[in-house]
Amino acid sequence: MVPPSQQRGKKPQNAKGQRKLKAPAFRDDEDLENVKEALQGLELDPNTRPSKFSDLPLSQRTAFGLQQSHFKDLTDIQSRSIPAALKGKDILGAAKTGSGKTLAFLVPVLELLFREQWSKQDGLGALIISPTRELAAQIFEVLRKIGRNHLPSAGLIEGGMNFKEEAERIPFMNIIIGTPGRLLQHMDRTPGFSVGNLQVLVLDEADRILDMGFQKEVDALVDHLPTARQTMLFSATQTKKVSDLARLSLKEPEYIAVHQEATEATPKQLKQYYFLAPLPTKIDMLWSFIKANLKSKMIVFLSSSKQVRFVYECFRRLKPGIPLVSLYGRKGQEARLKITEGFAAAKYSCLIATDVVARGIDFPSVNWVVQADCPEDADTYIHRVGRTARYENEGQAVLFLDPVEEEGMLNRLEQKRIPIRKVTPKADKEKSIKDQIQELCFKEPDLKYTAQKAFTYYAQSVNHMKDKDVFQLDKLDLDGFAMSMGLPGAPHLQFQKGSDVKKIKNAPRAGMSDESGGESGEDALQRKKAQSKSKYDRLFERQNQDVLSSHYGNVVAHTGDDDEDFLTVKRVLNPNESDSEGKDGNGPTILKHLGPQPYVVDSKRREKALKSKKKLLKFKGNSTKTYFDEDGIAHPVYELQDEEDFEKEGPVDKKIEKFMEGEAAKVRQGDVEDKALSKEKRKEKKLKRKQREAEEREDIPASKSAVLGGDDAGEEDPLALMRSLPVAAEDYVVDSEEERPRKKPKKQKKEKRKSKGVIQLAHDPETLEDLEAVAVGLLGQ
Repeated sequence: MVPPSQQRGKKPQNAKGQRKLKAPAFRDDEDLENVKEALQGLELDPNTRPSKFSDLPLSQRTAFGLQQSHFKDLTDIQSRSIPAALKGKDILGAAKTGSGKTLAFLVPVLELLFREQWSKQDGLGALIISPTRELAAQIFEVLRKIGRNHLPSAGLIEGGMNFKEEAERIPFMNIIIGTPGRLLQHMDRTPGFSVGNLQVLVLDEADRILDMGFQKEVDALVDHLPTARQTMLFSATQTKKVSDLARLSLKEPEYIAVHQEATEATPKQLKQYYFLAPLPTKIDMLWSFIKANLKSKMIVFLSSSKQVRFVYECFRRLKPGIPLVSLYGRKGQEARLKITEGFAAAKYSCLIATDVVARGIDFPSVNWVVQADCPEDADTYIHRVGRTARYENEGQAVLFLDPVEEEGMLNRLEQKRIPIRKVTPKADKEKSIKDQIQELCFKEPDLKYTAQKAFTYYAQSVNHMKDKDVFQLDKLDLDGFAMSMGLPGAPHLQFQKGSDVKKIKNAPRAGMSDESGGESGEDALQRKKAQSKSKYDRLFERQNQDVLSSHYGNVVAHTGDDDEDFLTVKRVLNPNESDSEGKDGNGPTILKHLGPQPYVVDSKRREKALKSKKKLLKFKGNSTKTYFDEDGIAHPVYELQDEEDFEKEGPVDKKIEKFMEGEAAKVRQGDVEDKALSKEKRKEKKLKRKQREAEEREDIPASKSAVLGGDDAGEEDPLALMRSLPVAAEDYVVDSEEERPRKKPKKQKKEKRKSKGVIQLAHDPETLEDLEAVAVGLLGQ
């Protein structure tokens, strides 16, 4: 089915209801000759500057792409830098944020490759380097819009994406936009990444790329690039250092500073304010500011990713009434792209971020830029506030300053010609959320752990700042800041080092006398040694142990003194159970509930011993554990008598004698009981044997019949069975009719006992007649 916009008689329209521009039939040969002729006649006259893109000698493909993207008028930086770049000069461009620097280098890049008739077979022709992934993605989107009609291919190379897929596509890219680290990785590991034919190198936000953070990556990249190339550097705060220019092999660069002579380094339509926010009240002031500007779009800058995460998690749980998002460098690339796209499309939202979005990112309709942490320098301040008041739109920025930072930071801003006005927030608008944050940290150990990390990273960032006139860590109220983050105390900062023991030891004693008001070197050394602690002492004295690693939890969870108590004592010293010597309560504390003897707490060591069950055992007296005998009577485990009761019972010899007699009587009584038990067992055994014999007699039949062998007896003796019959003599005698039952004969005995009803023979039958006589006798029975 044909879409409605493509039906006959109807022209296609875009999403806004406007008619789409139909691409003309490009004639590259004729267009190329016209462009070259126009460039030869182009003169770089500062008095006559072009005002529109149509005034520039551009190709039809570039001009139509700009028209499709609705770019018509030139900004100051574009009107001065594009003509010089089209002539092939190296450019050093500096302009205020939001002045259109991206088009100032993308248009010359497209035109250069068009004049060289660049194709996929020619390889890499242009390399554009950006300090952040978000800025690189934004440049790539602008290039796609204005370069949609050009033949060369472009690609985006950045960290967080699939490296293998990028490596497969790099050999077919003519324009590459990427970050320094990822580009260097592909140069080292991707075989098809060749830069031998590179024509132009562009560095956006060059001052950031050239600083110490990317120095190694840039040096390695430049070493791989050919020297015969065009180089362009653009930023809001440009550099003129000879070392930087020499490192990039710039040849007679054209320095273009549009707003160098301006009275202000920031846009005129930008309103800038600052107010004093002591460090312990910073989070409260930020919360109050967000609550007072719910119908706006703002960006909040913090110095570290841990702070961003902590503030975002706390505010998200407290629900200020505005959509919250966070962005920092450690997030995955897909999540970062999703966040930037969502924030750009939102009408009202609050983005809490680090300096990862401070440069070059174009977020439309940003009303406020809030710098909750003091920026590193004035250049960082300019880039941060540049996220608002872009393209002649209005915007506002506010800076939070601690009283310690106020004087130094204002001097730095004044040197950069940055107008800023001090304001005082209204008292009725200020709201404190310390109790809510403390409750959240108490309920969620993970949030408490994040607060500890945020505190530590903030202190480290302040300590690492170079400008010590502005950043003075020792003068900040770190304890109050920790309390505002829901922590019971300030975590230990490992980077804070004490005095050097070796220097104190080797220092001359004359220079460390007590007259100077300080302690002597020997005393200081002894105090230092007294404070030295082992690794495990430091582990057991750490605060907030419930949110540390599982290994540390296993170390402190089970000890020989603990019985895994479910409830633990939080406060040992109970004022109701203690007493003091002095009326004013300044004397030593006496505890009466620990044992029979009172426990005097007159030193730190004895107070610390209250936390150890093992050390308190000697004050609690004997154990109260009992056991129960056979009669159910409870007895203490250790029954000890007093000395007086022991002496009343008599001399020791008599006690021993009495004890021995008692033990002997117990033994004799035991022997009697054992003999009676043995006799009872024998009697029971005999009774069981008689019962078994009686049962066996009942099972024997009264008469038995002899069974002779059959036909298959073979050659065996037929008299063998008869010889074994129990006959007594030739003349057998039968007892009375009442016969007693016979016992079961035993197999092992040959001689048979004589009994009534049994025929006995004088001798064994030997002849057939004897056997017949025996048989007749048996039949007669």
